[in-house]
Amino acid sequence: MVAQPALFKDLEPNQIVNVAQVSKYSPFRYPGGKTWLVPTIRKWLRTLNAPAAEFYEPFAGGGIISLTVAFEQLADHVTMVELDEEVAAVWKTIIAGDADWLANRIVKFNLTQASLQRALAKKTEAINELAFKTILKNRTFHGGILATGSGVLKHGENGKGIHSRWYAQTLKKRILNIKTVRKRITFVQKDGLQVIKDNRARKDAVWFIDPPYTVRGNGKRAGRRLYTHYELDHEELFRVMSKVSGVFLMTYDNDESVRELARRYSFDFEPIAMKGTHHAEMKELLIGRDLRWARA
Repeated sequence: MVAQPALFKDLEPNQIVNVAQVSKYSPFRYPGGKTWLVPTIRKWLRTLNAPAAEFYEPFAGGGIISLTVAFEQLADHVTMVELDEEVAAVWKTIIAGDADWLANRIVKFNLTQASLQRALAKKTEAINELAFKTILKNRTFHGGILATGSGVLKHGENGKGIHSRWYAQTLKKRILNIKTVRKRITFVQKDGLQVIKDNRARKDAVWFIDPPYTVRGNGKRAGRRLYTHYELDHEELFRVMSKVSGVFLMTYDNDESVRELARRYSFDFEPIAMKGTHHAEMKELLIGRDLRWARA
């Protein structure tokens, strides 16, 4: 059964979304995830004259936006793109592989410190086993961070430690729900920027661009800490997006260097309110060719 969108009034750019009221489709707990942006994505896609033939998310990560579009039929078809090998293994297993196996592997796993360490130490080349290991890491590591340097939770929420985010039955349900809509989704393990270049002439495509990197400072410190593939030529991304034939929406740090890039390529931009880590109120930038719909 196709999930129906939650009932939201159109949001003002400065109105913070209560993510507890947003449908959660992804099995990932993802750093920089965009659950808070879902109502804005719905509002944006409703402004189009017709549903997009193809919705591209070149830096899919945890996939909440792509999954929302697929479940709620906001586009005819969705293409998710992710380069990271671990994250890609999860999407390959669910969308083009063995979702039932992964769901059952999760609910049958008896999570203890010892079983977790054994599972993490196990070397595997099988895609489905890597998918399970990735979900296990994502749900037991600090902040769901998979990048080198992250580690297992010690205290977690209310002292629950590694069990804080290990909701086996919920994960099984989400994975099997994705299986019901996977005919509407294609997953590609590839460099997102290259996928944009390869398909930029498509007039029937809609693009959501949320690169898991920051241009703030000169070291991309947050990106290096949170993601395995954190380096990106931001100037090149903006240049390529200026050439795409379809409609697009980008989200970025609310940073003067980003605003300068937007001005350079004659893009419109608008701050949007969100809650970051530890519920700190902050803003990101929406970037597109025309964001009058976001201000309406």
